[in-house]
This record gives sequence, C-alpha cells and structure tokens, in this order.
Amino acid sequence: MGKVTATAERSIDASPEKVRALVADYTDTRPKILTEQFRDFEVTEGGKGAGTVAKWKLQATSKRVRDIAATVSEPEPGMLVETDANSSMVTTWTIRELGAGCMVRIETSWDGAGGIGGFFEKTFAPGGLKRIYNGVLTNLDDIAREEA
Repeated sequence: MGKVTATAERSIDASPEKVRALVADYTDTRPKILTEQFRDFEVTEGGKGAGTVAKWKLQATSKRVRDIAATVSEPEPGMLVETDANSSMVTTWTIRELGAGCMVRIETSWDGAGGIGGFFEKTFAPGGLKRIYNGVLTNLDDIAREEA
C-alpha cells in the first residue's frame, strides 16, 4: 500500500484574498463550484473556513463512491486542509498570489490499496481526480469572474 496523490491547479484572475474567501465559504460558494461527481453536500458545523465540518459523496467512477466527512483546518493563510474522518484522504487547497491574480492548487492524497488493485488505483485514480478538480477550478474561476 502506497500513498496516492492527485493534483490540479489553475491561475485565476482575481485577488488571492477574494479567492481565499470563496474557497473557504462552504455554505454558499462550495456547492456552486462542485461538479456532478460530488453528491449530497452538506455543512454540519461552521461554514466558513477552519472549524467547518462537511460531508458529501464523491463518485469518482461508476463503481467507486467515497463517503467523505471532512473537518477543515487552516494551518496557514491561503491554505485549507480537509481531513476525512472516514479514510486517510486529505485534500489541501492552496491559494498563492500570482501577478495580479492567484494560483489555486488542489491536492488530495490517501493510502492506496495493496496488490494489483493498488497498482491500478495508483495508475489511474490521480488522472481521474485531476479531471474532476479541473472542473471544480473552472467553476471557481467562473464565480470569481462574476463577482469581480
């Protein structure tokens, strides 16, 4: 069993502060930026940044659905970490200044399965999750532009 990591990033033509606020808004913005692979999204505690607890289902493939129960922390400004209570999955959102805009990076890692299943997971899951996250980042970019 090895660590599996999926990453996607995108530059967004909006201030880092604005994008940080959008990403940290689990109540209003998050449901708007999630793609169809995310179902049953619900905030159960908080709703803005650190201390938020939310749950959802992530349907990465037709057969693979994860029940996520994430607690959000903010170890440093511009970084939100979602730690899943149901698995080893950790997703980190990082927003950094880039010229007049910012760079948003989503990175998810988890302990992969062993054996041949683990080989296929490590080979194919990162690309699939990257495609999902590219959709999320496109939606985030659209909302940031609308609100600019």
